[in-house]
Amino acid sequence: PPSVPPPPGPSARGSLSLHRAYLRSPLGLLRLGQLALGAAFWVTVAAHKYEGAAHFALFAAVLVWLLTLALFGLSLLGRWELVPWLGSRWLLTNLVHDLALGVGLYAAATGIMGHKAGQRSYCNLPGYSQHCLYGAYLSASVCGGITACLYLFSGLYCLSRRCQDQRDII
Repeated sequence: PPSVPPPPGPSARGSLSLHRAYLRSPLGLLRLGQLALGAAFWVTVAAHKYEGAAHFALFAAVLVWLLTLALFGLSLLGRWELVPWLGSRWLLTNLVHDLALGVGLYAAATGIMGHKAGQRSYCNLPGYSQHCLYGAYLSASVCGGITACLYLFSGLYCLSRRCQDQRDII
């Protein structure tokens, strides 16, 4: 069957306006949650002393967060057609981003931070006088796990739309 392109966004020369239907859609609400919890993850890690594999966790979280911010902004403004090659495949782009990058990298980052929290579990004992990173690593791990679940839900939403032969994200 011939591929039907998604409906075009507003023209590139037109005035900018918010795509309110996207903002109220399940994908728009999931994106807001991903951005909020993703920021909580990387701010928690970046605000504390980190070393070793936590560098990768921070890199992965910031990379996915920035890409999510770009997807959210383009979708909110209805300007996905401005992205070469990906704009005509916007639902597929969102699907791959959510399942491959979002779930994959946040699951890895959550595992890393959970492992680091486990390594620091001794320092939450009463009477321990040194600076303890257990709470920060555990908080980042919880935020990362919830964020990975949000990416899984948005990926499944995009997949269900794709399986229903719909080409738009809403």
